[in-house]
Amino acid sequence: MPGVAAVDRALTILAAFEDAPEPMTLAELARRTGMYKSTLLRLMASLQEFGYLLQLADGRYHLGPTPFRLGAIYQRGNNLYDRVMPILRQLVADGTESPSYHVRHDAKRRLCVFRVDSQHSTLDRVEAGMLLPLDRGAAGRVILAFDGEKGEGYDTIRESCIALSFGERDPDCAGLACPVFGPGGKCVGALSLSGPKPRFTRDNIKAMTSLLLKAAARLTRALGGPTELLDSALSASSEDARPARRARR
Repeated sequence: MPGVAAVDRALTILAAFEDAPEPMTLAELARRTGMYKSTLLRLMASLQEFGYLLQLADGRYHLGPTPFRLGAIYQRGNNLYDRVMPILRQLVADGTESPSYHVRHDAKRRLCVFRVDSQHSTLDRVEAGMLLPLDRGAAGRVILAFDGEKGEGYDTIRESCIALSFGERDPDCAGLACPVFGPGGKCVGALSLSGPKPRFTRDNIKAMTSLLLKAAARLTRALGGPTELLDSALSASSEDARPARRARR
């Protein structure tokens, strides 16, 4: 069923801010959205009225407080935050790289829902709220694998419950990820660890794989999902520390 054109255009304006590093001028918004300035001004008047956008003193535009307020309402109504964040914090306390939790956003992208920085001074560039490619990076490959994607490496990921990525999305970074399951065994997200490539040594990967699988099993139990695949993968990883999935170096 087709949507409402004006609503679609308004949401397109808001989406333009997703990867904008700073507030934007009207001209920049026109380039990003492909809309005429006159159309933008009409739609943005309504978005400003309801607090979705703010116009700064220098004339540029930025997101207003309403998206933040809606995000807070979402978190209060969805106890995923209370289940995921303690597990991410425990991973950091255990000395891992920076943990995050990702879910599928659409056919090509994943959303980083939660992220906690590691205790290391040098970090990778991932933040909560970022939209990242599904086909690049360990977390994206895990989501694709357990959504039935066919192709090189996905069978191995489904068997081992682990994906390891070197430089796929960022040439200086690496990542390790595993699935999180909900009721009925459906993969509901991916738990990942990411950071600079030099710290992903064989010994560190071995230690982090064990910690990550244990954390994913705890989160899966909290969400009412089965842990058999994760328990089996943990047992296998204890016997063989070799990474099950190594993406492009």
